[in-house]
Amino acid sequence: MALTGRTALLAALGSLPVGIWDAGWTGLLAVNAPLALACACDYALAAPVRRVLLTRSGDTAVRLGETADVTLTITNPTGRPLRARLRDAWPPSSWQPGTEIEASRHRVTVPAGERRRVITRLRPTRRGDRHADRVTLRSYGPLGLFARQGTHHVPWTVRVLPPFTSRKHLPSKLARLRELDGRTSVLTRGEGTEFDSLREYVPGDDTRSIDWRATARQSALAVRTWRPERDRHILLVLDTGRTSAGRVGDAPRLDAALDAALLLAALASRAGDRVDLLAYDRRVRALVQGRTARDVLPSLVDAMAGLEPSLVETDARGLTATALRTAPRRSLIVLLTTLDAAPVEEGLLPVLPQLTQRHTVVVASVADPHIARMSTSRGSVDAVYEAAAAAQAQAERHRTAQQLRRHGVTVVDATPDELPPALADAYLELKAAGRL
Repeated sequence: MALTGRTALLAALGSLPVGIWDAGWTGLLAVNAPLALACACDYALAAPVRRVLLTRSGDTAVRLGETADVTLTITNPTGRPLRARLRDAWPPSSWQPGTEIEASRHRVTVPAGERRRVITRLRPTRRGDRHADRVTLRSYGPLGLFARQGTHHVPWTVRVLPPFTSRKHLPSKLARLRELDGRTSVLTRGEGTEFDSLREYVPGDDTRSIDWRATARQSALAVRTWRPERDRHILLVLDTGRTSAGRVGDAPRLDAALDAALLLAALASRAGDRVDLLAYDRRVRALVQGRTARDVLPSLVDAMAGLEPSLVETDARGLTATALRTAPRRSLIVLLTTLDAAPVEEGLLPVLPQLTQRHTVVVASVADPHIARMSTSRGSVDAVYEAAAAAQAQAERHRTAQQLRRHGVTVVDATPDELPPALADAYLELKAAGRL
């Protein structure tokens, strides 16, 4: 039983004390006899909330930043009309700040024996699974003096997927891939290329590509053109250790790494290459293998949805061993991790030769744009100190990147907005050079 504001106001105007008792609640209200009778009738005419049936339908997945509509169907099997206020509870991260009350509360009227639907519109602020909590119903009588209240558990899960904001770069990268694959010759006959066609020699072409037999059959020099082989294997390795939890702007570094990995996966799958995913810190957090070109991107997005940074130091040896088991043949291993000096020098560098002697390795790292802005600060003593600190941090990252390059690693270091296209360009350059 719930006491409404209207009843409290009327009780304050009453004169005769009348006791009202209910299971688990006892109170003494100063009311008059007619008001007590009206309250009793109102309570009796309110539809019982325990017998109301609730079911859900609607969206089960949504990209971060977009909206998901979850429909709640209220069925009233009783003989009394249901006049109710309803609260559909979800975790706080299911809505933008300040919008929860408006989005989760509904007024509903369901005639006896009928059903009605209400829509709860979610706009999640974090990746991962969002589980529905309790649905609370407060059923009022026709006078609105008293109400019955109860809760129902109506389970539903909405998976919040990575936003994949870098997909805007995909058309331009695909255009470059088509040029590389169909019309642009590769001047260096690197490892992992296949013969495409013949064309006339132009100054600057590699003389090793001259086809002397074809030249003998015509009056001009003919050169072979080469195109990158398809069906190469690419392993995306996400470092989900403590360094991935560092915030760059409004999001963890891991989120920027996910976006870059998705763009590369979309591009590589269109290029005919096979893409796998490994997320690791001290154990495997996600593993996607053996997907077709059509299924790889949805599988990666689904696996990435629940990934969160772990506040532990990444086990570089374990990561390397797992990557080698996942990629037994020659592959392109793209490691999305940090360029901080200590984790690289103490963890990655000692085990890096195990990867580079068998595979082509790319290390991609998220740079903090705030550091770049600090490095240009001038105009005050504090600004100059900030610029000096930023320059020192940038020099340290540069030294770490040089150490990796000396081991034959391709390093991509860019801000969150620039990392996805930069990583895609590095992949295309390796493909053009025949290093896959």
